[in-house]
Amino acid sequence: MKKTECWVLTGPTASGKSDLAVQIALKNQCEIICMDSMQIYRGMDIGTAKPTPAEQELVPHHMLDIVDPGTAFSVVEYRDMAYETIHEIASRGRRPLLVGGTGFYLRALRHPMAMGDVPADPALRKEMEIEAETPEGKKRLHQKLQTIDPVSAARLHENDVRRVIRALEVSILSGIPFSRQRQPEEDCPIHCRCICLTMDRENLYARINQRVENMLHAGLVREVERLLQQGVSPEAQAMQVREQKSDQNAAVYPVGKLQRHIGRAAAPPRRRPAVHVSHLPWA
Repeated sequence: MKKTECWVLTGPTASGKSDLAVQIALKNQCEIICMDSMQIYRGMDIGTAKPTPAEQELVPHHMLDIVDPGTAFSVVEYRDMAYETIHEIASRGRRPLLVGGTGFYLRALRHPMAMGDVPADPALRKEMEIEAETPEGKKRLHQKLQTIDPVSAARLHENDVRRVIRALEVSILSGIPFSRQRQPEEDCPIHCRCICLTMDRENLYARINQRVENMLHAGLVREVERLLQQGVSPEAQAMQVREQKSDQNAAVYPVGKLQRHIGRAAAPPRRRPAVHVSHLPWA
């Protein structure tokens, strides 16, 4: 089976993916596909740093604003919709360009069984989410994953709570470690050329701090208040975005603390190799 080629631009929060993606797309006849697990939600523009209307005018963007914020959206649903979008773009002679920092999505696309087809167990997941909120809870969950599936534990940081919980959930419910649920990559219908952006942590944190300031000035507090007034539960999947969740009380949330919170969540693992913009083969 001939695989559809697509390009992937990923990296941590505030590393410049969106701006660079537009430049690449304009030069290479690309159309951009969202690979961000929160930009898929409608009405969450500021807190997710969604591409601006001007950027979307310059280059076609796909899979933004496809889900209501009160609705859960699984990785399997994302994967299937992304495959359809990739093939549709390629069928018109254009190049698909996946852009975003959700590595969970990328793994599901490149390894179709990486997420397993194990359905979610809301009770089990809720139990682990509650534990994660307790002192040392994240560490205990990660240690539990280390016992059940050391391969996944080595790949996931303890602060990556959503993914740690999903890995535990799949492993516990299926009886098979999460890391062993992959299929060979030749079963994947796409071929990805991936670039991961990064930079030194001092510059990254400075960019994150400025992004937080910009979000607050742009009306982040009002955006979150509107979502809550519309009936979106604070426990909804859409409200688990690191910026959004922290800002349910953003009016009184110290800006410096918010900046540190996002910085810790967004910082690239130290083992990730640096890929500088000047090394991009496409631009």
